[in-house]
Amino acid sequence: MNPIEWLEQQVPGFRELPEEDRQAIFHFALLWSLFEARALQTRASANAILSLVHERHTQGRLNVNEFQNSLAYFRQRYFAEDTFTAHFEGLNLRSNDSPELVRQVLNGENNNPADVVGCLLIVIFRLRNNLFHGVKWAYGIQGQRSNFEQANAALICAITQVAQHGA
Repeated sequence: MNPIEWLEQQVPGFRELPEEDRQAIFHFALLWSLFEARALQTRASANAILSLVHERHTQGRLNVNEFQNSLAYFRQRYFAEDTFTAHFEGLNLRSNDSPELVRQVLNGENNNPADVVGCLLIVIFRLRNNLFHGVKWAYGIQGQRSNFEQANAALICAITQVAQHGA
């Protein structure tokens, strides 16, 4: 059986999920996999992400300007009207995800280029974990297109700027 047809029959809400949403999720899965393989040698963690982006920043290989649209989107999503939103709690940041750094970047206290890119990639890492570990399926995976589109744009920049060639 075709996996999409099976999902449409078995998962409430999947049939109604627009094709654009499905494509954003599929693209995310592929781009994350490539990023993790090329940049993190298949060992993703917040510490590995931060180490990598700080190294690339020191080498002059990090152009934070290319991440500005994604940064603006995620700042607005997770920090609005001088407070963290309910969406921020939905990231399910763990203690080893550098939550204080993520908070400081999202609320605008920290604009260090390496920390900004690191924060974005940690947010994306949490989106990945929430998708791949089933949290996003718990509410029918609806309303996630913009998250995945912004994550995809940031991942393309990250793969281009920080990943090792090959893999």
